[in-house]
Amino acid sequence: MDLRVGRKYRIGRKIGSGSFGDIYLGTNIISGEEVAIKLENIRAKHPQLEYEAKVYKALCGGVGIPFVRWFGTECDYNAMVIDLLGPSLEDLFNYCNRKFSYKTVLLLADQLLCRIEFIHARSFIHRDIKPDNFLMGIGKKGSQVNVIDFGLAKKYRDPRTYVHIPYRENKNLTGTARYASINTHLGIEQSRRDDLESLGYVLIYFCRGSLPWQGLKAATKRQKYDRILEKKMSTPAEVLARGLPIEFTHYLNYIRSLRFEDKPDYMYLRRLFRDLFVREHYVYDYIFDWTVFKYKLHQQQQQQQQQQQQQQQKLVQGDDDKKKAGAQIQNAQKIIPADGLQAQAAQQQYYQGSPDLNNAVLNTGNHDASANNNNNNNNNSPVTVKPLLQQPQNPAVAVPDPSGTNAVNGGSSAQTYKIQHYQDAQAQAQQQQYYYQQRQQAQAQAQSQKPQPSQQPAQQGQQTMPNVNPTWL
Repeated sequence: MDLRVGRKYRIGRKIGSGSFGDIYLGTNIISGEEVAIKLENIRAKHPQLEYEAKVYKALCGGVGIPFVRWFGTECDYNAMVIDLLGPSLEDLFNYCNRKFSYKTVLLLADQLLCRIEFIHARSFIHRDIKPDNFLMGIGKKGSQVNVIDFGLAKKYRDPRTYVHIPYRENKNLTGTARYASINTHLGIEQSRRDDLESLGYVLIYFCRGSLPWQGLKAATKRQKYDRILEKKMSTPAEVLARGLPIEFTHYLNYIRSLRFEDKPDYMYLRRLFRDLFVREHYVYDYIFDWTVFKYKLHQQQQQQQQQQQQQQQKLVQGDDDKKKAGAQIQNAQKIIPADGLQAQAAQQQYYQGSPDLNNAVLNTGNHDASANNNNNNNNNSPVTVKPLLQQPQNPAVAVPDPSGTNAVNGGSSAQTYKIQHYQDAQAQAQQQQYYYQQRQQAQAQAQSQKPQPSQQPAQQGQQTMPNVNPTWL
């Protein structure tokens, strides 16, 4: 059955799912161009696709923002047609064995900061920063990072007056718990600082392969979120980024030092990672880990294909030799009588001089074994790739923290700036700890004030009634 939306987009196979709908591969029946089609049932409990389409249009024109080609309703579904993109950073992370080199992380960090800054400049916050919501482009834009899934995005200020939204508490957790900021866990209204704190967790996740609060077990989702919050609050930036270049610590300390309405210094954050990039002698060639990995895989596949072709050629050559031998035998049988001893001796002598088919098979087997050995050696030792591996891929060495005693005794203004970030981050952490304790006490008090059922046994023929506060009815 030919399913279409917007009269000219044909729906194909399912390629993914977002926070509020499924995504399908689509084709423009006029031009043949492939697109992505996101569908949402109109009977959804909390429909968000129309709102997401409006956010996309508000962000239209930005680098790395997919273009909405059409939005409307078809049958029982809301449909949005947008640009088709490539794999997500989470998919590529798994493709690269769940570890990115520092070069790849820094290349991504520069683009991710630019994308978030643009979203904030248009008066929105994303509120669900995670690797799954960043997709690489395709074709000529294969090295460009794109942002998707704005179903949870929200305006943090008035676009005309720039008046910031008010500070609020007791908010539900919005986004993904693994990458959510500490203030989001505490129920504080999100602002620009929270998107950037989530990005910091994403970058460390790429460097380490995991985060300390992954895999925590709990009976309920609420208890799991509380355990994640406790782990985040008890893990300072210095511990979370231990063993990594000091720039990651400076990044987290700066973000955690921001207040609710503060405007982040995006240029300072980009400069942190760009200075590290230059110090490690990397080059902005946009060659990511998956580019090199894919090139190596392509080289190995070519080698395997060549070995298979050589093997097939040997087998074909053996068959040809066997056919020639059979033809010679037939000719010999025509010339020499087959019922005489002289004919038998001639045939035996011919077979002794014929190609050794058994040895040919054994040689083929040895060739397979040598091919396997070559493959094993290739797996153990990296393939030499001159055009792509000219840039150093070794992990960056963590350098000593420049904001030490020298900075206190009159160091540069940049070092003093970082010390101030550290002190502000510590002050914010103390406030968060105090707020968390107050919230825990309030929850415990509310739990203790809940009405308890009567503990006295009921007499026969008499029903027990719970001790309910009449004002609750």
